[in-house]
This record gives sequence, C-alpha cells and structure tokens, in this order.
Amino acid sequence: MEQPWPRPIPTIGDQSSASERSREPGAWALAADDQAALARVISGRRDIRRFRPDPVPDELLEELLCAAHQAPSVGHSQPWRFVVVRDPQTRVRAASLADAARIAQASLLDGESARQLLDLDLEGIREAPLGVVVCCDRRAPPEGVLGRATFPDADMWSCAASIQNLWLTARARGLGVGWVTLFDPADLLSLVCAPPGIAALGWLCVGWPDERPPAPGLERRGWSSRQPVGDVVMSERWDGARQGEQRVAPPRSRLAGPAQVDRHARAAVPDQRAVVAAHDRGDAVLGPPGALGILDRAVDKILASHPGGLFESGGRLVVAAADHRIAAHGVSAYPQSVTRTVAEATVAGVSVGASAAASCGLGVVLVDAGVAINVAGPAVAQRPVEGAIVFVPRDPTGDLVNGDALSFRDARELFTSGERLASRLCREGADLFAVGEVGVANTTVAAALTVALLGGRPVDVVGLGASSDSGMLERKQAAVTAAIRRVRLSRGLRESCEEPLGMEPLEVLACLGGGEIAVLAGVASGAAKSGAVVVLDGLATSVAALVAVRLDPGVSAYLIAGQASREKGHRLVLRALGLEPLLDLRLRAGEGVGATLACSMLRSALAVRLRSARTA
Repeated sequence: MEQPWPRPIPTIGDQSSASERSREPGAWALAADDQAALARVISGRRDIRRFRPDPVPDELLEELLCAAHQAPSVGHSQPWRFVVVRDPQTRVRAASLADAARIAQASLLDGESARQLLDLDLEGIREAPLGVVVCCDRRAPPEGVLGRATFPDADMWSCAASIQNLWLTARARGLGVGWVTLFDPADLLSLVCAPPGIAALGWLCVGWPDERPPAPGLERRGWSSRQPVGDVVMSERWDGARQGEQRVAPPRSRLAGPAQVDRHARAAVPDQRAVVAAHDRGDAVLGPPGALGILDRAVDKILASHPGGLFESGGRLVVAAADHRIAAHGVSAYPQSVTRTVAEATVAGVSVGASAAASCGLGVVLVDAGVAINVAGPAVAQRPVEGAIVFVPRDPTGDLVNGDALSFRDARELFTSGERLASRLCREGADLFAVGEVGVANTTVAAALTVALLGGRPVDVVGLGASSDSGMLERKQAAVTAAIRRVRLSRGLRESCEEPLGMEPLEVLACLGGGEIAVLAGVASGAAKSGAVVVLDGLATSVAALVAVRLDPGVSAYLIAGQASREKGHRLVLRALGLEPLLDLRLRAGEGVGATLACSMLRSALAVRLRSARTA
C-alpha cells in the first residue's frame, strides 16, 4: 500500500480532513450538557404577555441583538433590521394600533373564537421596557441574492430565523419576549418611519416577565393544542389523506413530468455512501480541495457510480442523424443533402466528430433516425445510410408548423430503440457515452422543444445557427412561434408562448421533435439505467437529455455537460438540468465534437484524481 503523504493543513478555516470526518461523523456534536441545555431552552420558550417595568441592561440587549444577527440568511444577505423602541409615546401608539387590529379581526370570527381573541392580553406593548420592530430590507432585487431568485420570500424567512435566535437567547437569560403581529404592516412601518422597500415582521415586546407560564399561552387558554409531531411529518411526498384532504392531481413540475412510457426500470441513483466516498477521495488528494474546479465535480459524479474510474477503451460516441421537414421553411443555410454527407463521413470515420472520437479512443456508432425524409415533398423510401444502425419513423412526418413532427408511436419506438441500443453497448463494455447529432435545421427543432418544455419567448431561445444571417434568424423565430402556437391551439391550451406546454414529455417530442432527438433521449435513458456516464454536446443533445430526465429524474445523476454551444437556448436547458458546462469554446460543429473533447478532459481529470499522491 502506498505510504500516505502528510496532509497540508490550512492555518485558517476548516482544519478537519475527510478521513477524520468519516471515522467519527458525530464528532462535531456539542457536549451532552450543552445538548440538554439547548433542549431545555427550546422547550421552555414562551410567548410572554405580561412584563415587569425593570429596565433591561444595555449589554444584555446587545447580547440578544448579536444572537439575532448570527441567524442563517439566504445568500448571506443579512436582511434583518431591528428598530429598538423605548419612547413611551411610540409604545402607546403601537398598542392602540394592535388593539384596533385585534378588534377588527375578532369581528371576522365566530362567537367563542372572537371572545378569546378579545381576551388576548396585549398590554405587553405598553408594559415591556423595550419594543423591537423587526424589519426586512427587501430593496435588493431577488435575482441579485443567492437563493432568492427561486424563493423570493427567503429573505423574510431569514428574518424569522433571527427572531428565533433572539427569543431563545432571551429565554436562556431569563428575559421574556412576546411577538405581536396584530398590526397593519404599513401602519407599523409608518410608526418607525421606515422607507419604501422595507417589510415588517411584527413587534417584539422585550423585558423581565411578570408571568412564568408552564405551557404556551394560547394552548393553556384552549385556543388550540399542539399536534403530535407524527401528524406533521410525511415521508418522500405530501400525504393528503393524512391531512384530511381530497385526493388531487399534483401540480406539474418544470423539471419532471409524468411519463407516457411504461417505466418498468429506472436509473439507479448512486447511494449517499458512494457520493460521499467519491468526494472523500478528492479531499485526500495532495492539494487543496476542489483543485480541479468544475472538473472535480464531474469526477465526483463519475466515481460515485464507477469507483474504479472509466475504462480507457470502454467509451462510445453515439451520433444520431435525421432530416427535418421544417427545413423547407428556409431555416438553415445548408441543403438537406449535407445530413447524409456528414452521416456517411461519420460511418467512414473521417467526419469532424468521428476524428475527434478517434483522438481520445472512443468508438463511433451512427444511428440513421430518418435521413431518408424528403423535406421537399412526400416521404420517399430512400436508401438508409450504409453502415449505420437504422431506426427510422414509420408514419408520415410533419414540418412542426403545419403538423406534428412524428406520430406518438414513432416517438415512443425511437426512444425505446435508443434505450435498447445503449443497453447493448453497455453489455459490450461501454461505460462512457458522448452523444452527438447530425441534422440540417435541427437547431430550429431543438429551440421549439426548449420553448415547449421550459417556456419563454422564441426570440430569447432561437439562435443564429451555423452560417445564418439576420433574415434566416427571423424565419427561425417565426417558425418556432408558429409551431408552438399550432400545438397550443390544437390541444386547447392558452395561446401564449410564455409558459411551458405542460404536456407529457414524449407527446412534446412527437409534436415538435425529430428522429435523432428521440433516439438520443432513449440513449441517455438506457445508458443511465446501465450506470454509464453520458456527456452531452450541444442544444439538441441536451434537449434530448431533458426529455429523458422528465421521464426518469434518476437519469440526471449520470449526465455531464460537455460544452456550452453558441445556441441561445442551450444554457437555458443546461440550467434546467442543473449542469455546468466543462467547455465554452463557441463551437459551431455538432456531431458530438464538444462532448468528445470533454471526454478527453474527463479521462485526464480522472487520472489526476486516481494517480495523485494521497494524504493521511
């Protein structure tokens, strides 16, 4: 066994190592006495309503506010602001506002509940020596704060966490806190002269308690009782039956939708131990954690399912080729014949994609998924690409603008054929897939799928394409807009293009996709089910992967974004997949070139991870 090298220990920050943390996962725990004290403080916290007039020392108030200031906050934004009120006149005005709100709310309740609310003691606002108005500074745009773009109200939750910190510290020091929210928020903000963009979370009464309640006040008064914890905890998903709700269909998600394919087998997501073990191995390399940046994350993903790394000879570049009737709308700078030419060059091993694959030891597989489609007229039984695996549509195909691209039967069968192909290649030893495509006009097809699956405006998704000009860009945008509008109208959906279609993934693929995208979606699914890593290329391959993930979310555990292409919609799709591209070379080539180059980088990064010196 190789002698471990001394681990470089930083003089600042976390000085523990992965090996130390794995030997004793619970070593970060507080001492038993501290744990017991924390439990007592939490269980002893009360909403205090009566207070003694004795003053609160300034240093004790500062301790409470410092504790509040140590609360967790979204994006470390620290949005809380505390207005400390001592002036009796201000406290009297606040009490009057609360009384008015209490009476107004009581008028909306039934007899007994109204009486209980009117009996509620709010004299703490007048009695307590201190009032603290907790505010949230919301003037920073949500997009500029990490975590708020997705949960815009997380800043308010951060302020609520600061209240809890203050409250528990007060309880430990013998102080009482009462949280009063019976205010019109605008009145409370006006009371403390807060500027626009500030929100209020209520008034905290702070002082020495003139009561020592053994249980929460509203519970003692019979307002409500504490539910057993088992009634509020559910496993994996919302259990409406336990909550006394009628069964309703769950809302559609932008990231995962129900499948119209019988999903007997799903991709087995690497278990937590494998994921942590992969990260631990990286931590033990002689160097700083995350030394390889984005590559380290990709290597972690690979080693979670392949602890020994990938075989040097076990990779395949799978290229799917197809023609598209939408090319007749003038959306590509190249004639249809180019699809066949590049496909034949790929079989011969001399296309750009095949050459790139040979340079890093990947075998090449070409799938003819509809190269024989004649975009200028009726479908013609042309010869398939010689030497290719042939999976072609059997039913008539449409141009997206005037008819569906594929029948649902063809979309399903092409997807299934791709799954079976990947499974067979894995049985033959493939553990790494680069995926690519060939198809004149397929950037327009991929853009239409992106709008359908993720929503948005075609103008924000449709890219210029290889060798195109502004006039062609306008035709592409018009074609995508017309195609989305047709699908919406034909299915009774709202005409707006701003929202996702909300349809089944394979139905979207049939309406707006193409043969090569359907096959590649199946390849991604089949490879993931066999535990193989899939490296994506450009927009078309990434949209195919998005369809696969919508059908089986476990597929995402095996996906790596090889590159960010020049297509405008590509980054939107990668964002939806939660993937960060390894390369950004502004490539125009399809055929899996970017994915293949990324595979070469990944193998080098794996070698660095597996061969570098290890620390103790």
